Formats: sequence, structure tokens, C-alpha cells
Amino acid sequence: MKSSGIGGQAVLEGVMMKNKNHYAVAVRKPDGEIAVEKGECSSITEKHKALGLPIIRGIVSFVESLVLGVKMLTSSAAYFEDVQEQPGKLELWLQKKFGDKADKFIMGCTVFFSIVLAVAVFMLLPLAIVSFIDEEIVSYEWKALIEGLLRIAIFLGYVFLISRLKDIRRVFMYHGAEHKTINCIEHGMSPTVQNVRECSRLHKRCGTSFLLFVMLISVIFFLLVRVETLWLRFVVRILFVPVIAGISYEFIRMAGSSESKIVGVLSKPGLWLQGLTTREPDDDMIRVAVASVEAVFDWQAYLDENFGKKVRKKNGKLKKTKEVRTPADKVPELAAAVEEKQTVGEERSGEELIAKFDFSFTPVMNAESEESIAKESRKRLAEKVTAADKSEEAGKVAQKAAMSKTGFDTAEEDESDEILRALDKFFVFEGEGTVMEQSGKKEH
Repeated sequence: MKSSGIGGQAVLEGVMMKNKNHYAVAVRKPDGEIAVEKGECSSITEKHKALGLPIIRGIVSFVESLVLGVKMLTSSAAYFEDVQEQPGKLELWLQKKFGDKADKFIMGCTVFFSIVLAVAVFMLLPLAIVSFIDEEIVSYEWKALIEGLLRIAIFLGYVFLISRLKDIRRVFMYHGAEHKTINCIEHGMSPTVQNVRECSRLHKRCGTSFLLFVMLISVIFFLLVRVETLWLRFVVRILFVPVIAGISYEFIRMAGSSESKIVGVLSKPGLWLQGLTTREPDDDMIRVAVASVEAVFDWQAYLDENFGKKVRKKNGKLKKTKEVRTPADKVPELAAAVEEKQTVGEERSGEELIAKFDFSFTPVMNAESEESIAKESRKRLAEKVTAADKSEEAGKVAQKAAMSKTGFDTAEEDESDEILRALDKFFVFEGEGTVMEQSGKKEH
């Protein structure tokens, strides 16, 4: 499976999709209409090639994703603000101080404080808790391991708690719609509601898997890096966050297009966690996700390039179509040809299909064969008449013998028998007409 390169994010009542330098956010408005906004977002790695190196590009991509994510969340929330609120004193001061760049400044501060809060809760808090354990009781290695397990437990607990919130649950449903739509395209199917519905809501390149992998790698890193001074341990935890994020990004990036069994096994924990951060969407949510991806991605060109004329069968396997060439003398195969054409989704008129077949039939028999069959039929009829005469004659003799013994007068019965016998010889019935009628037709 070749990665499409599409990234995405669930927002308030919508989905954001990103493809290279283009993004689109589709939101289901309160009136039921789907609003789609498109834009461009160039990466800083295009201007500075050094920032596009492995591991470093992961750090840059993570920060840029956070910035774009906050922007899209703000944009989607604007559709549900019933009353325009008056800006506060802080907003007025920022607008006066930064002018048109006030929104960017606010967004930058939001991302910065989000990162600081995440590092404090998931990196520093576990270390602070474990620091109360005396190393004379528990060795340094065991303390580092307990710290890592505690970090993972805090992260999983956080995800579980927010997944119980009603509003967040709807966001997770849109998250599922985003994954299912991308999976649909990357598995060679057109993004229709029915096709998307059948796809998995789990994806290896998900941000949930990325965050969990950060937690897992941090356990290994902080086991290997031994620092005795407590305050220096806090510094190391902060400094190693970008490195761990960069390594995690490279793994997630590779896992998105790898079919390796080892990569599949390593991706399992992240996929399991997506069971909490994604929910099965309804059809309206799927339509929103499809509208978003179609605004930034030419999925038809992607399918043609990577799957050719392959189509998805109902059993989930890919089947390559082939041109049907049916001999003209095999007319019964027309039905099979029509069925196969329908399977690959090619619409053809009845005239085009019928034109491929020759429906003319050769005569079943000629005049000579008809005459020979007629002669054979007359011969069989003559034999039947002869056999009937013999049978009747034998019956007559037996009847006379019986009558003579009983003494009955058979003169009148003999006369009636002669008349019937004459009629039987003249009219021998077979099929729908008599021999006389059939022979008359043949003579004419």
C-alpha cells in the first residue's frame, strides 16, 4: 500500500485534510450545510533544506501541525458562535500592539503553552513523583523504569478521561471519519459513503500513535542516559523531548507505507489506543470527511497511478479487470460478459455489447433432409398399419371361434367391423394430423 501523503485532523463538527502545501477544512454547519474552506500552508523546510533532514523534520512537522491544528479548531468554532462577543481589554491591547498579526501572536502563544503544559505533565511530573523514592531502596534503573511506566499511565488516563466527554466523543467520531476516508483511498477504493463505511477507523500514521510512541521511546532513552543530579535530570528530560519526537515521527512516517511484519507489531500499541481516540462515524460525518479530502486531493489520479484498473471486490481483495473477447459463435457467453463489465464499473450501452456478437443462425436442415425425414416417417406409418391389420385379423378369428361356441349370430357385428376396419386403414392418426392430411400436404 503506497501512502497517499494525506494528513488530517478532526475539528469541531468537521474534518481538516492536508495534502502537501494545501489544506481544507469541512464543517457541518448548524443548518446542516457543509462549509468548505481551503488554504495554503508552506512548510519552513522548503526554504531551509537543513530543517528537512531526518529527525529534524519531525520536530518541525510536529510544531507546524500544532499551529495548523489550533488554527483549524478556531476556524471551525466560528461557525457555532451565536452572538458576536465584544473583544476584551487583552484582545484590544494585542490588536493595538500587533495589528493584523495579533491572531498569529495569540496562536503562537497557544501552541507554546500547550507544549509547555504537555512537557510538564507527561515528562516532568512522573520524574518529580519518582524522585521521592530513595535510591537505597530502589536502584536508578528501576526508578527510571517506574518513571516511564508512570508517564504512560498518566497519558492513557488522560486519553480515557477526555474520551468520556460528550463533546469530545463527537470529535473522536469525526476523527474516525478522517481515518476511514484516508484508508478507503489508500486501499484502492473511491471515497463513497458505502466504501468509506467498510474501511477501518485505525491508521498507522495517526497522531495518537505518534504520542504513544513518544512515551515508549522516552522509557528507553531515560534508561540509557544516566544522570545523578536531580535538577539535571529535569533539564535532560526537556532537552530530549525534540529528539524523541523526531525519532517517533520517522517511525510513524515509515509505518504509514510499510508492510513489514516487524513494523506492524510495533504499530499495534498505537492502533489499540486509537480504539479510544476514534469512534465509528455516521454517514453525515463521512460526507464531511469526503468533502474535505476532495477539496485538496485528486484521489482519482492517485487510484489510476497506484492501482491502475483494479477495483475492489466485496470480499476485500483486489481484482484486476481484463478485456473480454467472446467468439461470435458463443452467444450464451453474452450474459457473463455483461456481468464482468458491470463488475469493473464500465457503463456500456446495449447496442455496443450486442454488436460484439453474431446472432445469425444457420438453417437447421435443407430440402433434401426434409424429404428423407418424410419418407422415413411414411415408412414407419406403413409398418404400423400392417402390424395393426395382422393384430385385428387375429382378433377376428379368435372372436368368431368364441361366437361359434356360444351360438350367437355375428353377421351384423361382422358388417360393422368391416366398416370400422376400412376407416382405420384410411385414417391413421399421428401427431396433429392424419396420414391422409399429411400425405396431401406433401403432394402439394
